[in-house]
Amino acid sequence: MEIIQDLNKPVDDNSLDTIKMEQENQEQRPAKPEPPQPQNQPTTNASQAPAQQPTNKTGKGLLFCNIVLLIGLVLIYIFHFTGIGAKNPNRVNPNASMPVIAEDGQLKIAFVDSDSLLAKYQYAIDLQEELNKYKDAQEKSYQQQMTKFQTDYQNYLKTGENMTLSQQQATEAELKQRADKLATLEQELAAKVMQKQMDSNIELLNRIFAFVREYNADNQQFDIILRKTFNDSPSLYMNPAMDITDEIIEGLNNEYKEVKAKRK
Repeated sequence: MEIIQDLNKPVDDNSLDTIKMEQENQEQRPAKPEPPQPQNQPTTNASQAPAQQPTNKTGKGLLFCNIVLLIGLVLIYIFHFTGIGAKNPNRVNPNASMPVIAEDGQLKIAFVDSDSLLAKYQYAIDLQEELNKYKDAQEKSYQQQMTKFQTDYQNYLKTGENMTLSQQQATEAELKQRADKLATLEQELAAKVMQKQMDSNIELLNRIFAFVREYNADNQQFDIILRKTFNDSPSLYMNPAMDITDEIIEGLNNEYKEVKAKRK
């Protein structure tokens, strides 16, 4: 009798006793006569036939029960420690989901109203005034050149007939050159104003970001500070308790006063 032992399963004493009893019973039991086989066919040795390992239905049943029990314990852990499925009678919307809270604590979040900041930050106000002055100066320069051109052109129409042919040709060439220049001057001045505004915005944002980073490190130490705007805010609602706009504006203005005092 060939015994096939699964090497992955430990052998206990009970299994060895069972195997010994089966061997003793088999030795005491008389062998059954085998039917004669034809001579032209080779006899088949019973020891060469592939032995089939009996299936352990009891082991599979225990494994399935263990898996079901493990899944149940995992679900109990999730429901208990994350609050999923908990009922809160104080919620306004009974269909709203409960938030999942991290085990190591909650994120500390605040926001700054950028519209209020730009309206009350003195440095932003001064930059806007400077930009407006630059824009007005560029527009004034363009209008002066345009007015001068129109005046010279009207004078040529009035006095051109009194000029010689060479004088008329020279005056018309000059007026044409000035007209071509004025055609591109407006676009050039608009590009200068736009570039000036971009440079001012970058300088302003760099100052705000640098101050908020240092202020947060010295004070509240929030994990996230959001930017709230009226036109393109990514959030539909923010808790007013998270608003730190006023203290950020106050700190920025105090810093700007110190910078201006050092320049004098």
